[in-house]
Amino acid sequence: MSDGFDTCPSIAPFLGYMGVMASIVFANVGAAAGTAKAGVGIMKAGIKTPEQIWRNLIPVVMAGVNGIYGLITAIILVGAIMRPDVNTSENKYSLYTGAAHLSAGLCCGLSGLGSGFCIGIAGDAAVQACGAFDVDVKNAAKNRGKGGFGRADKKKAGGGDKLFVSMVLIQVFAGNIALYGLIASIILSQQVFYCGDE
Repeated sequence: MSDGFDTCPSIAPFLGYMGVMASIVFANVGAAAGTAKAGVGIMKAGIKTPEQIWRNLIPVVMAGVNGIYGLITAIILVGAIMRPDVNTSENKYSLYTGAAHLSAGLCCGLSGLGSGFCIGIAGDAAVQACGAFDVDVKNAAKNRGKGGFGRADKKKAGGGDKLFVSMVLIQVFAGNIALYGLIASIILSQQVFYCGDE
């Protein structure tokens, strides 16, 4: 290119590999943080309501999906990074492509990081709320004794259904943040220009 500007400098693949690193590392940090935060809440709620443990694992599953998004992006980016020519040692991977791949990695990774924190914090509060509701229902049933308020006792046998549905919706929308980052990263990863293709 004119003015001495190198379209395919040797530093260009570094940008691409930084995109790979950013996607997998940030997404996994978000997944780990979300799992840790929600896991603490699940264990706390499980002390008094152990029958809800399996149902309350939704935040952990949702947080783990963020790591998968980062892995998907990393695989796509690694497959698009072109190594130098074996015979001429000429680099065909352009600065344009490297910048696009770095952006793709950051989009997916940072979206997964934010999503993971959101899932963990909201999930922690939700599972403890479901557990507290279930304990209150059990205590109220014991205080009433048998008979009398039969319909009220049958209202909820395993915990707060409405709270549980709310938790699921919150987790889905918190997980969507990472999904949007994945979609944007896939679009960005397709923005390529290789030297010699002009």
